[in-house]
Amino acid sequence: MKNLVLYRKYRPQTFKEIIGQEHIVKTLSNAISRDMISHAYLFSGPRGSGKTTLARIFAKSINCHNRKEGEYEPCNKCNSCLEIMEGRSMDLIEIDAASNRGIDEIREIRDGIKFSPIKEKYKIFILDEAHQLSKEAFNALLKTLEEPPAHAIFILATTEIHKMIPTIISRCQRFDFRKLTMEEIVKRLEFICQKENIKIDKKALELIALNSQGAMRDAESLLDQVLTYAGVMKENEIIKVEDIKDLLGIVDINLISQFVDLLIEKKASEAVFFINNIFEKGYDLNEFIKSLISYLRQVMIMKINPEIINPIIIGLTKEEQEKIRIQASKFKEEELKNILNIFLNAENKMKYSPILQLPLELAVVEITLKKE
Repeated sequence: MKNLVLYRKYRPQTFKEIIGQEHIVKTLSNAISRDMISHAYLFSGPRGSGKTTLARIFAKSINCHNRKEGEYEPCNKCNSCLEIMEGRSMDLIEIDAASNRGIDEIREIRDGIKFSPIKEKYKIFILDEAHQLSKEAFNALLKTLEEPPAHAIFILATTEIHKMIPTIISRCQRFDFRKLTMEEIVKRLEFICQKENIKIDKKALELIALNSQGAMRDAESLLDQVLTYAGVMKENEIIKVEDIKDLLGIVDINLISQFVDLLIEKKASEAVFFINNIFEKGYDLNEFIKSLISYLRQVMIMKINPEIINPIIIGLTKEEQEKIRIQASKFKEEELKNILNIFLNAENKMKYSPILQLPLELAVVEITLKKE
């Protein structure tokens, strides 16, 4: 277990450990306890929201040898549960549709589904990134989903529900996963830190949660980096926000604030020099423009409605919020909208530009030299 990354080491193993998807957990647990299992499920939602994890828990529960009538949690002790947890169950088939997207692979499933489970009551197929199946593969899967044998259950997982064909969706029970809130992620990270015996400031955890964009797996991966860094720290030393910023390459908000002041004052040459100066100092300009867009979004929200700002959600101090409030008062709403669009376009162009800072420089010139 010591060699496992955090998101695998602390992957939920029961329904009650699942965070943020209570509406789905309740429906599935009711279906299991009342023996109302469907033949096909569709899990859609953003990456790292728990789709595959919940699919495995569901598979464990319905095949659990020790689960009694009316119960829904897997025991995690019987042979069936242990085989699934260790990835060696012959009756749980996990398929990555991104690399097995053709009609031949689906035909293999269609032919193999006819045979009864080797050990368990159900043979379960988890099809990850299902939207990547080819059109022919979708059509081959359609008939199988429509009339599968009683022992077969399909769980399709996708991050892009709009790419799934309607006929497939109509044959499944659909569950939409949501991004996790900052509070939910922080609570889970605190639990992991406690288990790992790591002392870390709560504001540092909030910063990790903020940069995970609602994905628990991403938050745990970032925390993994932090804990690796903590391995060289002194005993009882607390990991602070400053350590996280340096480690994750997060651009200091004060730096962004200074740059926005230059935009407000229409100082084109100083703003261009500012960009090249931070670039020479080793700052990642891709991270800089991401942080800049996020910051300007907060300025826009403050301009539209000052009451909508929540320091816990955006992770800003009172002083930083006050600075944003002052900057928001110096912009017009239409101007802010245009500036955000300009920087969004610049961010896309930076991916292909032979000179990394050029699209950012052109954006600055367009904003600061634009006539009112």
